[in-house]
Amino acid sequence: MDLENQPSGGEPPIPQLVPHHITRLKIAAIVLTAIGVGLFAYFVYSIGYRELAGEVVKLGISGFAVLLLLYFLRLTVRASAWKLSVGEPYNLPIRDALTGVIIGEALSSVIPLGILVSGTAKAVAVRRRLPLVVGLSSVATENLFYSFITSLFLILGSLTLVRSFELEEGWVFTIDVLIAGLIGVMVFLVLLVVRQWHLASELCERLYQQGFARSVTGKWRMHIRLFENFIFSFYRQYPKRFLPICLFEIAYHSLGIAEVWYILSQIGDRVPYLTQAFLLESVSRLITIIFKLVPFVIGVDEAGAQFVARTLGMAAGIGVTIALLRKGRMLFWTSVGMLLIIKRGLSLKELSSVLHRRH
Repeated sequence: MDLENQPSGGEPPIPQLVPHHITRLKIAAIVLTAIGVGLFAYFVYSIGYRELAGEVVKLGISGFAVLLLLYFLRLTVRASAWKLSVGEPYNLPIRDALTGVIIGEALSSVIPLGILVSGTAKAVAVRRRLPLVVGLSSVATENLFYSFITSLFLILGSLTLVRSFELEEGWVFTIDVLIAGLIGVMVFLVLLVVRQWHLASELCERLYQQGFARSVTGKWRMHIRLFENFIFSFYRQYPKRFLPICLFEIAYHSLGIAEVWYILSQIGDRVPYLTQAFLLESVSRLITIIFKLVPFVIGVDEAGAQFVARTLGMAAGIGVTIALLRKGRMLFWTSVGMLLIIKRGLSLKELSSVLHRRH
């Protein structure tokens, strides 16, 4: 369905963040990015850029091409999960879904506040296939599955790290708290969908009744309710899609483990254990989630990878080398995403207008 042929009044507007919240996020992004750049410079200096360059060269052009292919497969399975999250009568071809995912990941990686626009960018990228509200609700639905499987993945990684290696008591306590928090997230997500809690719309309604920011809450309360209903209706109508979507999300993380294992096999002195790749990938995923405001998670990704590599008894610089190589493939696919943005005629100005549209 072509969105451009629909009346402009047929689309609910998209909720926006309050300006002072945006300002705080910008400040946080700037501070975290500065810290990340400092960490990156520290690791390059402490390990030595010549040594790091030598490790990177070990992979070679053909090896880097394998990394690009593995990441393309990861994007493809994520796009497949999104495709299954679109309810009838709408249909999202895998090619359009893949384009949307690449664009969303590109913006999420390169812009300090890209996390705020990545989901919207996906929906806007497929606006000729899906109405905007359907695109956004399907993105949100897929993100629920992704969050559930990612939480499970991080729990397994945390348990493996704590139970298999000797860590300082402070780290053990921190990881145990993390595990408890992730279990709480998983339980909450299940109850949210099964019991169909309209938390966002009810909060908006309560704020409106109390006279708080009525100009905003009065406009968004019904639209948010509609948005939630789209997600909950998917749960009722398509229960048979749950397992395939979860399998696609599992494949996404499995390919990430395969990517780390391949890098280790090329730059290491011996065939790596699967556990090593699993722990490095799980920590990398956790850092990506926590420090999403930092472009390319620069510095913090290297710090996390080096911590795990040191814990596993690997050679100095292995963790940083892995982070650098993965950052290289991220730069490549971000460039592809930017080219797709230009080809699709999208712009940050357009995305911003979508986020701030009012009726």
